[in-house]
Amino acid sequence: MQKTTFEQRGSLRFRHFTRKGYALFSCLGREVLIGTLSVATLSHARAEGVSVRTEAADNSLQRTEQKLDEVVVTGSRAPLTQAEAAKIVSVITRDDIQRAAAESVNDLLKTVTGVDVRQRGGFGVQTDISIGGGTYDQVAILLNGVNISNPQTGHLSADFPVSLDDIVRIEIIEGAASRVYGASAFNGAINIVTSAGEGSGGSATVEGGSYGSFGVAARGNISGGGFANSLSAGYKQSDGGTDNSYFRKSQAFYQGSYNGGLALSWQLGMSTMRYGANTFYSAAYPNQYEINARLFAAVKADATTVLAGGKTVHIVPTVYWNRSYDHFQLIRGMATGENFHRTDVYGLSVNAYTDWCLGRTAFGADVRQEGILSTNLGRPLEESEYVAVMGHDDKNYTKREQRTDVSYFIEHNFLLRDFTASLGVVANMNTAYNSSFRLYPGIDLSYRPAKAWKMTASWNMAFRMPTFTDLFYKSPTQEGNKDLKPEKTQSLRIGAQYRAKGVDARLSGFYDWGTDMIDWVMYSATDIYHSANFKLNNRGYEVNVDLLPREIWAHNAVSRLRLGYAYIDQARKDDVPFYKSNYAMEYLRHKFVAGIDHRIVGDLTASWAFRWQQRMGSYIIYENNKSTGVARPYAPFGLLDVKLLWTKPRYELSLAMNNLTSYRYYDLGNVPQPGLWLMAGAKIKLGK
Repeated sequence: MQKTTFEQRGSLRFRHFTRKGYALFSCLGREVLIGTLSVATLSHARAEGVSVRTEAADNSLQRTEQKLDEVVVTGSRAPLTQAEAAKIVSVITRDDIQRAAAESVNDLLKTVTGVDVRQRGGFGVQTDISIGGGTYDQVAILLNGVNISNPQTGHLSADFPVSLDDIVRIEIIEGAASRVYGASAFNGAINIVTSAGEGSGGSATVEGGSYGSFGVAARGNISGGGFANSLSAGYKQSDGGTDNSYFRKSQAFYQGSYNGGLALSWQLGMSTMRYGANTFYSAAYPNQYEINARLFAAVKADATTVLAGGKTVHIVPTVYWNRSYDHFQLIRGMATGENFHRTDVYGLSVNAYTDWCLGRTAFGADVRQEGILSTNLGRPLEESEYVAVMGHDDKNYTKREQRTDVSYFIEHNFLLRDFTASLGVVANMNTAYNSSFRLYPGIDLSYRPAKAWKMTASWNMAFRMPTFTDLFYKSPTQEGNKDLKPEKTQSLRIGAQYRAKGVDARLSGFYDWGTDMIDWVMYSATDIYHSANFKLNNRGYEVNVDLLPREIWAHNAVSRLRLGYAYIDQARKDDVPFYKSNYAMEYLRHKFVAGIDHRIVGDLTASWAFRWQQRMGSYIIYENNKSTGVARPYAPFGLLDVKLLWTKPRYELSLAMNNLTSYRYYDLGNVPQPGLWLMAGAKIKLGK
C-alpha cells in the first residue's frame, strides 16, 4: 500500500536539468512529447503526481506505469521534486487505492507502517489517526493542501467529505512539520489529493455485504475551454457488526479548475454521519449516539508576476471555510450528557516563492480563525447572547470560544546537483495564548551519493494549541483544563532510501523531545479522566521494503511484495503519578505489515494485506456497565484482508474480505471490533 518514490530509473530519462526560469521544462508547464516518452512537467506544487504509459517497439512487452523523479511533492513551502526534496514523502497511489480491500481513507492508512489507526466503527466511522507514537490531535489533515483539521477535537478530523474514487493520491509526511503546515502538523501531516480530471466521463458504483452493509456512489467529470469540473456523491449504511454500532453516512464533493492567464481551483464538500456510538467514549454508557455534519469550501489561485530585473515570483493565495456540527448523546434520547457544538474555521494564506542564484526561497503568511458555539465547550454567554441550535427549537448554544492564529514564514532551499538543504522558520502568535510571536525553526537535509541512494536528516521544532475539548469538556467521565499550555516538541529524524530496478527500500529513525504534551489521564482507579500537561519523549525506527518483480520481468504474475516494520518506545520525563493514560501513552510498540499484489488469471487480480500490532497501555474492565477497577493490557493481534478485482475497460467487479480469520479484538478502550466483513461491489465506467 505504501509507496515512496524517488530516483526511479527507466529506459528513457533526462539526467540533467537546470532550474533557471528560462529553462525549457520550467517555462512550458505542459506535457512534452519527446520520442515515445510523455512527461507532464509541473511548475507548481501540485501533488497529483505524474504517471505515464510507455510502449517499447517490442510488442511483447506489456504497458507499465513509471513514476518520475521530477514529480513535485508537498514536503516543503517551496515546490520541490521528489529527487530534490529533503523529506521523503510516502505516497498511496491511485492504483494502490483501487487494489486495496478498503472502504474508507482510514482503511487505506491502516497498512502504512508508520501510521496508527484506531477505529471505533466500520467504514471510517469515528477514527483516530496518529503518526510516530503521537496522538490523533497532533496530525494535520489536508484536502488538496487545505487544512481541514477540526479544532473541537481530532476525533472528528477524519470525517472526509470525499470518496475513494475522488482521490488521486495520499501523501504522508512523518515528523514535526509546523513550519510547513501550521500548528496542527505537530507530529506529521496527511494530504489527500483529488483532481477534477481530464475529458468527460463518469462512473456509478453499488456494493453490499455483511451486517446489512450497503452503499451507492456516482462520479462525473466534464472539461473544456480551460475548465475542468467533477462532482461525486455517495451513501453508505450498515448495522455495524457489534451492539449499537450501526451508521448512516453520506458525502458530496465538487471540484473545479480553470487554466488560463490565471490558474484557479475551487472545491466544495459536505458530509453527514449518524451512528450508534456503543461504548465509544465511556464503557459505563453503552447506548451513546452521535450525529456529525461538515461543510467545506476553498478557492486557490496560482499566479506568476515578473518583478523589475526580470525576477519571476510565483504567488499562491488560498481562502477557505470549514463548518462542523456535532450532536452527542451520552444516553440516546436523554438530556444527561447531551452536547451540541458548531465549529467554524476561516482561513487565508499566501504562499510565494522565487528562484535566484542561491536557490529557491519561499515566504508568506497564514491567518486562521477558529470559533465554537457549544452547550459544553467555551466560556459562558449572557442569556441575551444565546444562539439557537439549528433543528432544535428548544436548545441554545450557551457557550462560545474564539481564537486567531497568525503565522509568518520564510524558507530557503539550497539546490545542488546531489544535495538539498531546506532551512526555514515560522513566527506564530495565537490570541488564546498571548500576543507574543514565537519562533519555530527547522532544517531538512538530503544527499544523493549515487543514483540509487538518498540520505536524509532533519531537525524541526513544532507546536500545537489545545483543542476546545482539551480545554473545556466536562461530562460524568471527563473534565477538561482551561489552563492547559500548548504542546511543544523538537524532532530529530534520519533516514536512507535505496531505489533500483525491482526494489524500493527505506530505513528511518527518530527521536522527539516533547514538552507540555497533552493527554487525558486518571489519577486513581476510581477517578474520571482529566486533561493534563506532561513531558514525554518518543523514539523509534521504521523499515520498509517493496519488491517490484514486473520492473524486471513485465509478465510476472506478482506486481509487488511489500514488507514493513515500525518500533516505538516512549519515556515520560516528569514525576506526576497517574493511574492510566487514555491516548498519548497507548501507542503501538510494534507494527508489522505485509502485502502482495498478483494476477490470478486474465483480468482477475488479488491484493492481500496482513497487519500485526502490539499496543502499549490498557483498558479498564467493566461488568454490568460498572468499572471493576481492573486494567487489562491490550492484547496483540493480526488481521488478514484480501480484495479480488476483475477489471474491464467499461466495468469492474470486486469482492473485499476484511479480517478473514474473524478475530475479535479490542484496539481502543472497551470498543469491540467486528469479525469477518465481506463486501461485493460493481462499478460501471462511462465516457473516456
